[in-house]
Amino acid sequence: MAAVHAARFGKSVLMFERNDHIGRKLRITGKGRCNVTNDSPTEEHLRNIPVNPRFMYSSFSMFGADETKSFFEELGVPLKTERGNRVFPVSDSALDITEAFGRELKRLGVKIIHKRVSSLIIEDGTCVGVRAVNEEFRSGSVLIACGGKSYPNTGSTGDGYILAESAGHTVTELKPSLVPLVSPDKFCAEMMGLSLRNVTLSLYNGEKRIFSELGEMLFTHFGVSGPLVLSASSHIRDMQPDRYRLVIDLKPALSHEQLDARIQRDFAENLNRDFINGIRRLLPAKMIPVVVKLSGIAPEQKVNGITREQRRKLGELIKAFPVRISGFRPIDEAIITSGGISVKEIDPKTMESKLCRGLFFAGEVIDVDAYTGGFNLQIAFSTAYAAALNM
Repeated sequence: MAAVHAARFGKSVLMFERNDHIGRKLRITGKGRCNVTNDSPTEEHLRNIPVNPRFMYSSFSMFGADETKSFFEELGVPLKTERGNRVFPVSDSALDITEAFGRELKRLGVKIIHKRVSSLIIEDGTCVGVRAVNEEFRSGSVLIACGGKSYPNTGSTGDGYILAESAGHTVTELKPSLVPLVSPDKFCAEMMGLSLRNVTLSLYNGEKRIFSELGEMLFTHFGVSGPLVLSASSHIRDMQPDRYRLVIDLKPALSHEQLDARIQRDFAENLNRDFINGIRRLLPAKMIPVVVKLSGIAPEQKVNGITREQRRKLGELIKAFPVRISGFRPIDEAIITSGGISVKEIDPKTMESKLCRGLFFAGEVIDVDAYTGGFNLQIAFSTAYAAALNM
């Protein structure tokens, strides 16, 4: 995005890409569909940035969601808006986005060099170029926009942080965000592969609920994953044992009273069956042995012998299924990296370093990150535009 706009502003642009093809990380965003932005006002974008939102005011005002949508549609990629104002290509293919970038870079004459940048060339406090594979490339300014440390096989191996530190910049603590969560509960592995749809997942910090959303999630051999879990993970700022816990409402469309009536109907049809067989229509098959165990009701107890109190506890378990959380999965499994180059050392209007003239930053390498929904790519595009304008 920065290379395209810098070239459109009449600048001569070299783009360094360590991979054989551009946009490898873009191709896997949004499950390969590429959620390019969120079709909502700037205020909504800022509300979805838990880390350093004020830093984004200037660049969002220059290049926001409307500009992003126009940009891609003018490049021949029609877009559509889905639930949660998420914006995708009509084709549902991230490849259309990377190919559109490729065509425009070619049209503008941007030269792409498929080499890894090893160091910056800094003279008298000014960045005047880069070194790549023992070769020097001189320039009027340099932009570091090579992502964080998540999904390193796409090329984002943390090089940007090393380059920034060589210019005197501070890199804040790097943590995974939008990442699967590890649970000590053995029943997660017992339900491995079970995908839950239309459930409400809530995240608690102690007794305080800090996240709650309806959607999909998945049980895995290590704990939990899926869209709801990734979103919840970005609200965890200081992971400690027993501090955070998840609660799943397996039947969010039903009140406690409606659920109890439903359970009574199921029981009425299975009066002489064992309890474990009497709830087959209520829950997914993989979940039934786990719920039976957690309910405290013996699996072989006859349905007609279940008391009102036992039924009430079963209803509470279905409306508030607990999952303990003990940690994040590794950063290379995270969608984004939380942390990065300190915003105190970057001019928010121009994206230029306050410590080294001619050095600019854009995207995930900066200490700004957002929740899922297209907000992180918009941060990347807005900061890229601001940098391109001022380089």
